[in-house]
Amino acid sequence: MIAAGDTAPDFVAPDQDGNPFRLSSLKGSPVVLYFYPKADTPGCTIETKGFRDVQAEYLARKVRVVGVSVDDCPAQKAFAQKYGIAFPLIADKSKSVATAYGVLGPRGLARRVTFLIDSHGTVVEVIEASSPDPHLERARARFLTP
Repeated sequence: MIAAGDTAPDFVAPDQDGNPFRLSSLKGSPVVLYFYPKADTPGCTIETKGFRDVQAEYLARKVRVVGVSVDDCPAQKAFAQKYGIAFPLIADKSKSVATAYGVLGPRGLARRVTFLIDSHGTVVEVIEASSPDPHLERARARFLTP
């Protein structure tokens, strides 16, 4: 798994609308890159809504939030529409992004892991926990606390 101090692997994968998304397009901004097992399941919904609810604060500090799961584009789009998600949800159907970050679980789903990435593309913190709360709390502490 990618560790703190590593350069975040760049990737190109479709977002919920099927548009190609390239992580390196966010260079110059800190990024909360969070992997979740499956769209519209209880823990993943709590986590995604938690990031959605403070998105304005992240944007005010020029921090970008990006979610990734192995769901396809239609599943990601339905999830985004259902909960009013305005940040990219990446459809990693090929599992290449989860594999590059070392978070692909034994059942073929991404594990719940969040990478906090600085504006230069370096991972500054990795959060791995089954509960969404530590992911939301650590990202907030890192990027939203003065």
